[in-house]
Amino acid sequence: MRHKKARNLLNRFTSWRRATLISLTKSLLLHQSIKTSIHKAKVVKPLVEKLISQAKRNTLDAKRRAFRILGDHALVNLLFKEIAPRFSNKQGGYTRIINLGVRRGDNAQLVILELTQIQKKEKKIHKKEKEVKPEEGKKTEEIKEKPSEEKKPQSPVAVKEKPPLTKKPSKKFLGGLKNIFKKERGPL
Repeated sequence: MRHKKARNLLNRFTSWRRATLISLTKSLLLHQSIKTSIHKAKVVKPLVEKLISQAKRNTLDAKRRAFRILGDHALVNLLFKEIAPRFSNKQGGYTRIINLGVRRGDNAQLVILELTQIQKKEKKIHKKEKEVKPEEGKKTEEIKEKPSEEKKPQSPVAVKEKPPLTKKPSKKFLGGLKNIFKKERGPL
């Protein structure tokens, strides 16, 4: 008998539910914060906590168990190299649920499910922006050395300037599609 053996089935078949949980877990580990419904968040939270606890052990067996769930070597590597060391001094509580409100379409309760210790990503600066060629530096110095032309004093009479003309697109949005789907009327 199945007395008191309740779990949140999320109104899905077993394989569909498992795929949903794995997808949400992958997204959470990759992005460190996701927006989802409260029911999904409550089901995913124990799975993520279990994965992080396994990753703290950092053994081959733990890596294989994590790979069995995640199915992605790069994500397992991220979990063991970056995420687990952040939580090395904590015994639990690796995730938190923050209420957002209700979704407009179906009135579902939305939440943010995130890791408690989020690592901020630094913006990458392109090498081209960092490097300044010596030729370009000389050109800017030459331009600065040239004396600027004196501006003419404005007359007391205010002259209205016309706004710049903007070029309008030749056709409307989805321009010629109207003619393609136009119904042709033939003789009856």
